[in-house]
Amino acid sequence: MPKKRHPTQYTKPPTTAPASLSLSSSSPRNADRHERSVNEILANLRRSTLNSTPNPALQSQLHTSPSVPPNLRNILQLPESPAPAPRRLQRRFINGRRGPPGPPPPRSWVSLTESRRATCSGTDSFGGKNGVASSLPALPLPGAYYPEDQSLVAMTLRRMAADWAQQRDWNRFYLYTLPSRLRTALIAYLSEFYDAGITARDLRLILIGPPNEELETYKVAPPDLAIINDDVTDLDLAGSIGRSVSIKELGDILFPAQKPTETEPELLDSWDAPSPTAGPARLLPNLTRLSLAVEPTASKPPSWKHLLAIASKLNTVTHLSLVGWPEPSFTPNAKHTKVISPTTGQAVQYGGTGTYSHTLDGDWTEATLMLRRLSGRMYSLEHLDLSGCADWFPALRHVVRDAGDAECVDWAGDWGKVRTLRLTSGYALPEDATLAQVTRFDEWVRSAAAVERHIGQQRGGRGKWITVERDVLPERAKKMLEWEALQQTAR
Repeated sequence: MPKKRHPTQYTKPPTTAPASLSLSSSSPRNADRHERSVNEILANLRRSTLNSTPNPALQSQLHTSPSVPPNLRNILQLPESPAPAPRRLQRRFINGRRGPPGPPPPRSWVSLTESRRATCSGTDSFGGKNGVASSLPALPLPGAYYPEDQSLVAMTLRRMAADWAQQRDWNRFYLYTLPSRLRTALIAYLSEFYDAGITARDLRLILIGPPNEELETYKVAPPDLAIINDDVTDLDLAGSIGRSVSIKELGDILFPAQKPTETEPELLDSWDAPSPTAGPARLLPNLTRLSLAVEPTASKPPSWKHLLAIASKLNTVTHLSLVGWPEPSFTPNAKHTKVISPTTGQAVQYGGTGTYSHTLDGDWTEATLMLRRLSGRMYSLEHLDLSGCADWFPALRHVVRDAGDAECVDWAGDWGKVRTLRLTSGYALPEDATLAQVTRFDEWVRSAAAVERHIGQQRGGRGKWITVERDVLPERAKKMLEWEALQQTAR
């Protein structure tokens, strides 16, 4: 049976003229102009609106038609076309990907705290005692994963670091299950934002998990230490070394002591059953980037002796940061100590470095020998950051001569792979710097330049090209030193 179709009746709404047109048509004065077309009336209204309203935004909205040549504009008495409004720049990320739609979030949402990794221009100026600042800017390790400051991951990790006292208690069974790069980023944020700093217990909790006794109590399967940290390549402890964790504690975590095997091994149920293992010899077998930056105000300066003890096991590290480390010495606390020799009865220096060894004698033997040992054990370095260590830059180029033999830091052999060497002071000269501060800063700059020349002469074009990052003396400081030199000459 055919379907009935009902044609739709379309009705056109009645057109009503504007009030201005109705008034003009009904007025007896404008009766002779009723023959004007609609386009003429609209053009007249547009022209009168532009003359009475000097708003540029409204003009740009009305003038949407193409521009008119100047000659025709003068004949037709048309106003000049306004300049087009500037296009709104599209927000794009570094990789070219378009950002989220809408306006950017308010700064109060994302600017909780300023990170020291944001810029390098926020270096501390001279201050405190003897012109030493209270903190040093620790730059991020090249190639390491750090979330963007305004990302959700960064804000979450920053919040976890602020509430770490509660997080490590309530989430202790979940922290070690996070992805590896989130765990390394959490360690870096704890070292930076947590007031007390990250401790050895916190490192074990993030990298290993709770103790086995606690896992057995709550019937949680222990993690497989042989594979849980295989993809961990970064470890940023900047700010926590010497404050909440020592080099010795770090060595005990990274290289746990192997338990002695039993004299009578346990019998296995079958030949195919795997033999029990004692655990990995290295907690982070693929560690390549390590930051051991130290704050100048650290209560316990790091020990070079402990660093040399674990340096031979860190042969996979290619990027090392020793920002703010003290002068290399076996006995740092015995620098001003003297003992009476039982043979001669005279007072002799107890340690290898005395009070006036550097200033009067120019002797850097102890520091140079320690650095040479370090270079022989960490021979895979490609990036070395020694910012804030300007006081012992001369040890990097000092040559120890003993019985005809010359020893120095081997920049062509052991450290021949180093491509980037950062020798900055870590401080910035203030605008009102005194002559003593400028002179000290100039000594640091000259010392870094001397190290760069020494490395170039030692390699002699045989090794890889090295980039030495060092400070630049401002023009104002140069003029101050030139004026002082002229004053000394005149005297």
